[in-house]
Amino acid sequence: MSVQTLYTAATGMDALETKLDVIANNLANVNTTAFKEDRANFQDLFYRQIRYPGALDADGNITSTGIEVGLGARVSSTQTNYEQGAFETTNRPLDLAIEGEGFFRVNDATNGGTLYTRAGNFGINANNQVVLGSAQNGLVIDPPISIPIEATHIVITTDGQVQYSTASDPSLQNAGQILLSQFLNPDGLIKLGDNLYRQTDASSFPVDGLPGSNGMGTVRQGTLEASNVQPVQELIDLITTQRAFELNSQVVQTGDQIMQVASNLRRY
Repeated sequence: MSVQTLYTAATGMDALETKLDVIANNLANVNTTAFKEDRANFQDLFYRQIRYPGALDADGNITSTGIEVGLGARVSSTQTNYEQGAFETTNRPLDLAIEGEGFFRVNDATNGGTLYTRAGNFGINANNQVVLGSAQNGLVIDPPISIPIEATHIVITTDGQVQYSTASDPSLQNAGQILLSQFLNPDGLIKLGDNLYRQTDASSFPVDGLPGSNGMGTVRQGTLEASNVQPVQELIDLITTQRAFELNSQVVQTGDQIMQVASNLRRY
């Protein structure tokens, strides 16, 4: 029995290490634009059935309970909290935030296809294209939008219309249209880093549309969405995870001590 105790407690420690990794990543990204916090989900492992519920006892009566001993726990999945983050005003014309559901679309120049992001820190590259991230290595927004070099004023409406004016022509001219995408199961998206997501079979196909239509969020210019990580809650989870790990390690020590006592019985 004590040997099983060691293995059972070890599964708990292993699962808690994974949870600690998730908490560490959340805290590390507390200032990451549009970062969405993760949560580790646990599930219990197989049970050793010493006596099944409903079995007959020595007197032939049906027992109301059985004897079941669990064999530990494991992390079943990690889920992302896509709750809206706070808005940070930057007054930069190409800083955009999505208020509501949806993802920005950008072209994957390396592997082809489309990637998705909630981060809206856009810029303009050397080809006058609107890109995500740095102007040198940024990913071009999908569909592509170009803003001429002579543009002096950029206006992006809540429904995603990109307009500009020049010093010689103060009237607004259309430069393109921002589209957003939604997913039936955003938890099925693969996280690639750099605030990017890729579609998978689990996420379903993207539903594209104009901002503000069919449940899609709207676009806010001059604003960035902040991380939705709650540092206080993460610190609470950190403390409870540490205490749970210590308790499991204490179980390992106790099980080891019991095994030592049992092995020394032959000496008496």
